[in-house]
Amino acid sequence: MKKYQVAKRPGAGLANSGIWLALAACCVFLSSCGEKPAEPAKPAAEGAAPIAKKKIVVGFSQIGAESGWRAANTESIQSEAKKRGIELKFSDAQQKQENQINALRSFIAQGVDVIAFSPVIVSGWEPVLQDIKKAGIPVVLTDRAVDAKDDSLYATFIGSDFIEEGHRAGEWLAKATGGKAMIAELVGTPGSAPAIDRKKGFEDVLAKNPGMKIIKSQSGDFTRTKGKEVMEAFLKSPEAKQITALYAHNDDMALGAIQAIEEAGLKPGKDILIVSIDGVKGAFQAMADGKLNCTVECNPLIGPQLFDAVEALMAKKTLPKHTGVLESVYEQSQAKDALPTRKY
Repeated sequence: MKKYQVAKRPGAGLANSGIWLALAACCVFLSSCGEKPAEPAKPAAEGAAPIAKKKIVVGFSQIGAESGWRAANTESIQSEAKKRGIELKFSDAQQKQENQINALRSFIAQGVDVIAFSPVIVSGWEPVLQDIKKAGIPVVLTDRAVDAKDDSLYATFIGSDFIEEGHRAGEWLAKATGGKAMIAELVGTPGSAPAIDRKKGFEDVLAKNPGMKIIKSQSGDFTRTKGKEVMEAFLKSPEAKQITALYAHNDDMALGAIQAIEEAGLKPGKDILIVSIDGVKGAFQAMADGKLNCTVECNPLIGPQLFDAVEALMAKKTLPKHTGVLESVYEQSQAKDALPTRKY
């Protein structure tokens, strides 16, 4: 039997190779259709540095260092910023509004995240606050408010109710004197919120007690030195012998006045009853010594509340327009027990 050999066509090997390649591609395609999706990338190896969060930067303008209260207020703010890892750009206005306005404009130029300040006086802030608003920087007012028609210029005010403090001082004195007193008044910095409101609150009480009258009134600028100086002048005035009580808008002025009263040969706390506002350690010591009769607390330790507000603003939260602080009224009988616990 004759054997037949099948002749190969030219290019047949290439054709066969092409077929095999096509089949292989199909297999790859079909198998890939059944594959699971690729797994997400694994996290960085343990011990690798985490991605750093952007540090919050706050510009803060303080009024100055005019009293023990203000020093405690500054310390509370600075220590709380450090505790939370917040960068604080701090400026001391030295009791001058122009210094504060310059500081606020500097904070705008530096592009801080939040601006906070305790205004020296209540008026004259709208132009700079408008500029801060245009820059998109939220503002927190601390301790003192501003007189602004547009309350959208600030996010919140954290501080005391100064009118209520004046009420408390007046009510204590009315009770202690049976509603009869000839009063010398040491007023705070003219134009400042606490000076305006503490006077108003006190006079609200006097309006209900006709036997209580202010016969001498002058600014002691919230300082011990000026408080002493003004009280010396009161005690040399024609009305000096009529004075039975002293109302000081802060403890530092009252402490200065106590020195003046003693130097005049009188007994503070007895010959002249004294009520003041703030609740600093020196006032508690003076009460323990029988030289000051009452202090109405105005709590300066607002650092935690300030930076709670800052963090809320960074999280785009809306804040109440006024955040109050917890405060009490203290008399001589409470001073010795309370003194060791005072932080300012």
